Order: sequence, then structure tokens, then C-alpha cells
Amino acid sequence: MTTMAGPTIDLYWSFRSPYSYLALHHVRALTASHGLRWNVKIVRPLAIRTPDFFSREDPLWRPYLLIDTKRIAESLGMPFARPTPDPVVQDPVTLEIAEHQPYIHWLNRLGAEATLQGKALPFIDQVSDLLWNGRVVGWHEGDHLAHAAARAGLDLQQMQAAIAADPVARDRLLEEHETQLRAAGHWGVPTFVLDGEAFFGQDRVPLLLWRLSQRDTGSTSEHA
Repeated sequence: MTTMAGPTIDLYWSFRSPYSYLALHHVRALTASHGLRWNVKIVRPLAIRTPDFFSREDPLWRPYLLIDTKRIAESLGMPFARPTPDPVVQDPVTLEIAEHQPYIHWLNRLGAEATLQGKALPFIDQVSDLLWNGRVVGWHEGDHLAHAAARAGLDLQQMQAAIAADPVARDRLLEEHETQLRAAGHWGVPTFVLDGEAFFGQDRVPLLLWRLSQRDTGSTSEHA
């Protein structure tokens, strides 16, 4: 049973992040159990914000991520597979990020437009399921995105017309979210921010709940 409306939490989120997709399990559960409200702030993936990110990581980082995300999805009972195509065009061997990015900028601007229309949460919920559930190959083709947008209460053609009229405003909104994320104390996603305090990663949800319980009892101590 859904409780009365609880506090609003900022959720910094990326279409390309598997952990962002997995975090939606907790967002749904916390909405139902604690009445939490979500202020979704979509950001560009690190691969776009910081193209040399992968070259600075240990070579074991990516293989571990693939193993870790798959088992987390299994533990949560969530369908999971890497999107086809990858939203970010990247060399699978060198991990170099291509200069031309036809997919992620499209998705990000759609996410920004959904935000402007007040429907960011249902949009990321529907589109991330399309990307990551493994049931659709070629998510960018046909009417897959149009149906996902419709399930979120949006019209894809109308969204794309609004973006075409002013793409810069949508890009600026994403950049503002990235600035706000850093101001909150982190750079990665998913990050939850409650009363100015950042909790990075879907595995920090228990800690977020602990802080919420302190807040409810009035025992929250000073924190950085």
C-alpha cells in the first residue's frame, strides 16, 4: 500500500548507465513503500562528458562491470541485456569514443524534453526498459521509441518537433543537471540527493533509507 507523500529526492540518471536502469527497481519500490517523490535530472553519460574516462580505468573495470550488473539484475528479478545498438558509439576493443554520436544525443534531448513536460520519471522508466530488457534489438528503429513515449504519456513526434525548434535549450538543461550533480558532491550516476546529501549508486539505497528514518525521527545529525 502506498503511504502518504514523502520527501522529494533528486535522482541523477543516465540512459547509458546499467546501474541507472537497475536503480529504477528501487525507485518504484520506494515510491510504493515510502511515498517518495522524484526530481529526475538526466545527465550525459561519462563517456560523453569525459571521453578519456575509459582509457584511465584499469582494464579489469569493464569486465567486472558486465558481471556485476548481470548478477544484480538477476538478484532483483529484472530482465537485463546490453542495448543493441549501444546508445554510445564506442570501439569495443580500444574503448575509444566515436566523435559522431547519433543515438545518445537524441535520447538525451528527448529526456530533457520529457523533463520540460513534467514526465521525466515515466519517460526514463519506459525508455530504459526498452533499452535494457533484452527483448528488443534495434530499439532506435520502427516505432519502439514512439510506443515507449506513449506509455509515458508523451507524443514522440511532438517531442521531436519541440527539440528541433530549440535543441540548445535541451542541451543546456542537461549541462545544468551536470553542474548541479557536482555541486551536490558527486559526478556519477545514479546519484540520489536528499536534503543536499548525495548517495551514489543503487547499492546505497539502504543508507538512503537509514537517513530517511533519521529525518523522520528528527535525529539527523549534521553532515557534509
